Amino acid sequence: MNKLDIINQIEEENVEFIRLEFTDMLGDTKNVEIPANEIDAILNNEIMFDSSSIVGFTSIEASDMNLHPDLNTFIIVPAALEGGEKVARFICDIYRPDGEPFEGDPRSILKRALQEANDMGYTVNLGPEPEFFLFRHDESGYHTNELNDRAGYFDVSPLDRGEKCRRTIAKTLQNIGFIMEASHKEVANGQHEINWRFDNGLDTADKIQTFKYVVRNIAANYDMHATFMPKPLFGQNGSGMHVHMSLFEGDENAFYDESDEDNLSDIARHFMAGVLKHAKALTAITNPTVNSYKRLVPGYEAPVNVAWSHSNRSCMIRVPATRGAGTRFEVRNPDPTANPYLAIAALLHAGLDGIKNQLKLGPAETRNLYEVIATDVPTLPTSLKEAVDNLKEDTVISNALGEYAFEKFIEEKEDEWFNYSLQVTEWERKKYMNK
Repeated sequence: MNKLDIINQIEEENVEFIRLEFTDMLGDTKNVEIPANEIDAILNNEIMFDSSSIVGFTSIEASDMNLHPDLNTFIIVPAALEGGEKVARFICDIYRPDGEPFEGDPRSILKRALQEANDMGYTVNLGPEPEFFLFRHDESGYHTNELNDRAGYFDVSPLDRGEKCRRTIAKTLQNIGFIMEASHKEVANGQHEINWRFDNGLDTADKIQTFKYVVRNIAANYDMHATFMPKPLFGQNGSGMHVHMSLFEGDENAFYDESDEDNLSDIARHFMAGVLKHAKALTAITNPTVNSYKRLVPGYEAPVNVAWSHSNRSCMIRVPATRGAGTRFEVRNPDPTANPYLAIAALLHAGLDGIKNQLKLGPAETRNLYEVIATDVPTLPTSLKEAVDNLKEDTVISNALGEYAFEKFIEEKEDEWFNYSLQVTEWERKKYMNK
């Protein structure tokens, strides 16, 4: 859409407010809401905000930033998400007052990574699979620890009490431009998954953020709380966000090679080798919370080992059976608390490093790593601290963020670990009070 199209649509739809959204360093969506009669100022990139209170952004003495709306992200927000109000939305890039892109803006960091891939002749396609849990609200509208159902994998109603909510989420997403593919009940009680068609790297990251917003608001309409917490329940599977990736050269899938025994090109093998080489550092970004590492444990269908496979889901990377234009690989360790802009940028830099240096991919793992102790296979970090320590030693992944964002990210994550390490849990009290 161009500016005139947008202005006309705002007038025709009687839009009253316009939300200018952006994402902070931790992956949380933020926004400034502007009256619709200020649309000219919005479209001319004149809206400023104070960034000093945004996680990972600037100090108070250099806090003014400009919001540059991406016209391709303009939507009229469905009324069900806004209490009947007429609201439109843009996703924005952040610029300094001198007109330079803000180096701490996660969306700009992803754009730089995509540009590097483009300079090498590649476009990037991604398909995410974010999972979530539904918990019930109490009388005050706050979440409880009570699940909305006790259903299992692929169950139907009445066992699956989230079916109607999922269906409404899917229809809402479809109404704002998502191409929906599937939705279903997941393995854990109260756990769900909704999938949409793959897209280019930037649009995929934008859609992940929009998806979370829609899921939470529709769930609230059903008197439920949707959480993307990786491991909300002891003894249950956690929520992942598997990421399917492929590179294209023009109209051709760069990962497909008809003459290869596995129909995988050298490009695909180098790319996967790069992701595996940097896996321990990547985890700090793809699994960025203390709670993330409660999911990455044996026995709950989340990967623990740094390995690749074909149909073997016990590995960090899996290559689905589809070939030709659909040739891709699936990174299985990320979870939905990841900042999608940073996570995709980091994965992309790791893979491109593999291509640049023609890294060799070892043989596919055929063992079920959930059931064997494979001392010959490296493991993912077991804590946020371990992952952050690995990130600090990996120049490829730190360079993916850039010096400014890297330092801010490390600072936030080390602070998170320190504060967690001071906590005294109920488990500790039960374990040690009588010692």
